[in-house]
Amino acid sequence: MAYSVALNTVYNHYLTTYAPKTTRYDTHKKSELRSIYNSIVKLNKDSPLYMLDSSNESREFAVNLKENARALRNTIASLGGLDEREMLGKKSAYSSNEEIVSASYVGEGVTEGPAPSYNIEVTALASNQVNLGTFLPSDARIELEPDAYSFDMTINDLSYEFQYSIHEGETNRILQDRLARLITNAEVGITADVLEDGNGNSSLRLTSNSSGLKGGRDYIFYASDDKTSRRAGTIDYLGLDFISRLPSNAEFLLNGEPHSAASNHFTINKTYEVTLNGISSMEGETAEIGLKTDLDSLTENVSNLVNGYNYFMRSASQYLDLHPRSGRLVKEMEHISRHYQPELESFGFSFEENGQLKLDDDQFKYSLLGDKDRSSLSTMKDFTNSILRKTNQISLNPMEYVDKTLVAYKKPGGRNFATPYMTSNYSGMLFNSYC
Repeated sequence: MAYSVALNTVYNHYLTTYAPKTTRYDTHKKSELRSIYNSIVKLNKDSPLYMLDSSNESREFAVNLKENARALRNTIASLGGLDEREMLGKKSAYSSNEEIVSASYVGEGVTEGPAPSYNIEVTALASNQVNLGTFLPSDARIELEPDAYSFDMTINDLSYEFQYSIHEGETNRILQDRLARLITNAEVGITADVLEDGNGNSSLRLTSNSSGLKGGRDYIFYASDDKTSRRAGTIDYLGLDFISRLPSNAEFLLNGEPHSAASNHFTINKTYEVTLNGISSMEGETAEIGLKTDLDSLTENVSNLVNGYNYFMRSASQYLDLHPRSGRLVKEMEHISRHYQPELESFGFSFEENGQLKLDDDQFKYSLLGDKDRSSLSTMKDFTNSILRKTNQISLNPMEYVDKTLVAYKKPGGRNFATPYMTSNYSGMLFNSYC
């Protein structure tokens, strides 16, 4: 049981600190996991024995390096896929009025005929629920007696009980701040904060993370302490059951037909991912969404590739002073781009002194005019593939760039068995101080 708790702690720390955003590109088939395993075993057999720098700075460097490599790989994957035939081939969507609607293409591709387009007129945005508590004198002592209290928050048909204690001499603001942290950190779908009115009074505000109306209800959550396990009184004293703003659905016209949605973010026909940003300023004002031309989509994809590459380079360069071996990684990445320099420059790329790349969109488009079969893009795909292979190598063994001291080589020419390797040291870094 203790091991399970420690493992959960490590996993949650990893997700919230280093990998706050996971995508569909982080899922893998069994064959892909088997390939990674076989690669690790192969590295294990011939790896020398090292002593690693186990400082907190080295742990942070190794974990961030792996996560930055993963992010760059996911950027490449999101631009059409990892297969060379589909690479950089993702379609891009446009919106004629970003102030009303923004859109991205999420379809698997356009089959026959022109791509569908839609006109959207937004008449109302979806809103979340807000409960505003009673404004109380911040520095005044709590009028509730010192004791153990609890209250219930019900959201999406699930009830959560929050327990806390009031101690002698505590003020209203201390209690409000404590409950704001307690509710928010519980991550049950409600964010709590404390508001001030400028006159020395403060109130605890509860805001639902979701919006819209579901299941025929006119609320998303409600607070009560009628049947709680500890002492009641919190809800009445703080006024947490007062709904200052009811949730509502988004209302819009799609090609003239009325529709509603519980969120301002939704998909249309599994083709476009749409975000409603504002209400149409007058009746009949619409935003048209559709697909950009192939050339515009390709230019956007290459621009996103450059942004992902530059972000990785900036992140690696931050550790040059503390971790000299990170300079080796920067040089290796520069070597990859320099290998394709003549061809990339013909596409409108320029090379910065800090190892980053810059793309002239207009020159890139001009270089492809007349190239109907996009045969000249083979170099661009080769460059992207080289970056992809490098990110896979870094993800497999980020310890290659951590400061370490060589202790012993494996027996040359002998039959070496798989032993704990650098990847094991990397995994141990995640558990450090938790077990």
